[in-house]
Amino acid sequence: MKTFWLDRDHDRYHELVLTAQNAFADSLGDIAPVAFACTAWAFATPPALDPGYVRWHRRVLSAACVRNPFDGGLTARVELVSPLPAELTATRAWWRDRGWRGWPELFGQFVQPTDRDVSRNPHLRATLLVEAPLPLEGLPAAPDTGADPRDVAASAQRAVAVLVRDLSDLIGPVIQQLDTSRAVT
Repeated sequence: MKTFWLDRDHDRYHELVLTAQNAFADSLGDIAPVAFACTAWAFATPPALDPGYVRWHRRVLSAACVRNPFDGGLTARVELVSPLPAELTATRAWWRDRGWRGWPELFGQFVQPTDRDVSRNPHLRATLLVEAPLPLEGLPAAPDTGADPRDVAASAQRAVAVLVRDLSDLIGPVIQQLDTSRAVT
């Protein structure tokens, strides 16, 4: 199952990184690859690049990589569309014929309801927040301060590819279980 993948039209990402060298300045020369990888990820995903260089499964609402303030490690924060909890689906007594709606879909993608939708019907949308450490193995070292911008862009692409692999390994089984359990309500 594809959970996270790269848009092979990497020219947009490469050009964005080349023009945004200042954003990488604080992470260049860092002994740990975490800050550099987090910056590379931020530029590979919306809103920095829309559509993103990184694409994801329709259940993924957002995916961020951040430095953990406790130990300096790499932490993933991924928000997923989820079915309603069993406690809410066992009975619909709470529903009271109010026209409750779940996650709207547009061309198979889960989307936020519009203001118009919310003005007409109540909405109850369940999400899951995954916060988990990611391994540092395989991440490229942060380029040195003053590195050629093309080398920074190439290292950023390698970092994003590693993060895509690791996030797919982490989140893929969760999404597979959500997809096979029951339909989203």
